[in-house]
Amino acid sequence: MVKADLVKRLREKTGVGMMTCKEALKESGGDMEKAIEILRKKGEAKAFKHAGKTAKEGLVGSYIHLGGKIGVLLELSCETDFAAKSEDFKELLKDISMHIAASNPLYVKREDIPNEVIAKEKEIFKAQVQNKPPQAVDKIVDGKMDKFYTEVCLMEQPFVKNTNTTVKEHIVSYVAKIGENIVVRRFTRYQVGEEI
Repeated sequence: MVKADLVKRLREKTGVGMMTCKEALKESGGDMEKAIEILRKKGEAKAFKHAGKTAKEGLVGSYIHLGGKIGVLLELSCETDFAAKSEDFKELLKDISMHIAASNPLYVKREDIPNEVIAKEKEIFKAQVQNKPPQAVDKIVDGKMDKFYTEVCLMEQPFVKNTNTTVKEHIVSYVAKIGENIVVRRFTRYQVGEEI
């Protein structure tokens, strides 16, 4: 039996459908690298071949929501100016900007979170479960940290237009469609009155 989280990780890496990923993992005996190789041999792993390519072109997009109460600026990068000018790329830029307006992520990915913020969250979560058996505490804290990452990291949030997929998976589907690496560089979200 193939674990669901393994299928999900393979899908995120390759941009291939869940059932195809599940079959590749079955065939590889649960080995992630072998499964990727199987998908590549079948020509399925479209997004994977673009993952390492430099994305130095792109666009800065803006989105204004709620009659001017929330605004987002987003830099989305790709490999070529040609791809940046495509309707698909512009559609993705708008989708992600709308998602940021609605979901208010604080970081692009978990690697962007400062170490002191992670340490503080772990400390809070440990305090919340101090009455649990010591052998269970680390596992519970890890689970709470995973939930924290899905709340504050753009790439791990459920995508607002389709909550069965993450923002990262949504982007990977466009990597496969456009045929280039796509990277969220940075974003800023403004909300009227939030600093008052």
